[in-house]
Amino acid sequence: MKQRSQEQKEIVKKWKNIAPLIKLIENLPDVKSKISFSDIIEFKIEKLTDEEKAQIKECAVALSSWRKGPFLIDTLFIDSEWRSFIKYNLLKPHFDLKGKSVADIGCNNGYYLFRMLEERPKKLVGFDPTALFWLQFLFLNHFAKSEIVYELLGVEHLSLYGEKFDVLFCLGVLYHRSDPISTLKSLHQGLNENGELFLDTFMIDGSDEIALCPENRYSKISNVYFIPTYKTLENWCKRAGFSSVELLHIKKTELEEQRKTEWVLGESLEDFLDKNDSTKTIEGYPAPKRVYIKAKY
Repeated sequence: MKQRSQEQKEIVKKWKNIAPLIKLIENLPDVKSKISFSDIIEFKIEKLTDEEKAQIKECAVALSSWRKGPFLIDTLFIDSEWRSFIKYNLLKPHFDLKGKSVADIGCNNGYYLFRMLEERPKKLVGFDPTALFWLQFLFLNHFAKSEIVYELLGVEHLSLYGEKFDVLFCLGVLYHRSDPISTLKSLHQGLNENGELFLDTFMIDGSDEIALCPENRYSKISNVYFIPTYKTLENWCKRAGFSSVELLHIKKTELEEQRKTEWVLGESLEDFLDKNDSTKTIEGYPAPKRVYIKAKY
């Protein structure tokens, strides 16, 4: 595993030149596959040769790190850092996507979008400006052959997109934005009337209308700016124009959901927490806890 990890690091050092990765994806074998919707998104492929299996694995490894998933491509199991089905299954009872136009803002490699295919929406669009995540999506969609649209755009482009949506998902993005109310305004502007936003973000406990503003880093993450109480998040949403906010769930982030695997370069949750007190981050802040909401236009 150590040797493979080092090989992956050498590959990732070069990934910003994405041309070699695009070539790997373009040269993938043309196969017939069937997608299976479950916690693990599975692509069942007919008659793969050993050479084709090796080619698919080479491409998947070159596209590391895999943050969202997991995926099973024939017998190749991509065990992602996040077991994304935990979040998806938590939200699923609260949405109805059939016949609707849906966008996932900060979609990463598209795990949630692929899961949403079984809900039979009218249209699925992913927004994410990160080239590596887009390449992972292209790799996966080579087998899915879906009509999902992937835009290399961020939440700040949503109001300029020229198309509004019935349902928006914005999962794990808000705390990365230095102006959360402006971000929520962009999300509101991206919705049709009567549209719905499903959002999760870090939170702190308490009933006061306050937010934690980390001095430098939070859980070793440099671009975490504001971590609100639920009441503060509710106020932000209302100031951004949403008519109502419904609290769906509050959940502490645990190792069952986020952990390091051989498909992940660098550190994960166990490295972000105080070694002697798991209720605190390594900086001494409250350990990650997420609030899930549904906000209506």
